Amino acid sequence: MPEPRELLRFAVVGSAAYGVTLLGDYSLKLTVFRDKPVTALAIATIASTAFAYLLSRRWSFAGRGGHHRLREATLFFVVNAGAVAVNLVPPLVSRYVLLLAVPHVGFVAQEVADFVAGMVLGTLAGTAFRWYGYRRWVFPRSTPPAGVPRGGEPELAVERLPGPVGRSAMS
Repeated sequence: MPEPRELLRFAVVGSAAYGVTLLGDYSLKLTVFRDKPVTALAIATIASTAFAYLLSRRWSFAGRGGHHRLREATLFFVVNAGAVAVNLVPPLVSRYVLLLAVPHVGFVAQEVADFVAGMVLGTLAGTAFRWYGYRRWVFPRSTPPAGVPRGGEPELAVERLPGPVGRSAMS
């Protein structure tokens, strides 16, 4: 079961990264990527991923880990690549399967559909994927050595030594 403090920190970092994604998405979509809204969202999501790694490592999951930094960063970006793919499914379906784009619908309907598909549904699906992936693969709980409970203190181990070798019980 997740620790409430860890979940809260994950939510705060996710909210901040969501803000970076939202700002980046609309900045790109309304300027240089007018005709490529999915590309704008992908770029914004990747930028927010780098931001999220720094905060996750230093704050959200600071009490976890068991990997070297390079392996951890690699796993973080692999999990996030999967999350970006998960995040892009709803807007791709919205635009290219349901055809919720101009000229099939009005501009306002297109923008509402893009927001709901990409920023709401996609973000929720990507967040669920990230939460699982971070806890399972990127920042796993370190397994304590044998004889050390989760509290960190070693247990007192008493071993029974065999009796003297070669002596009879009567001597």
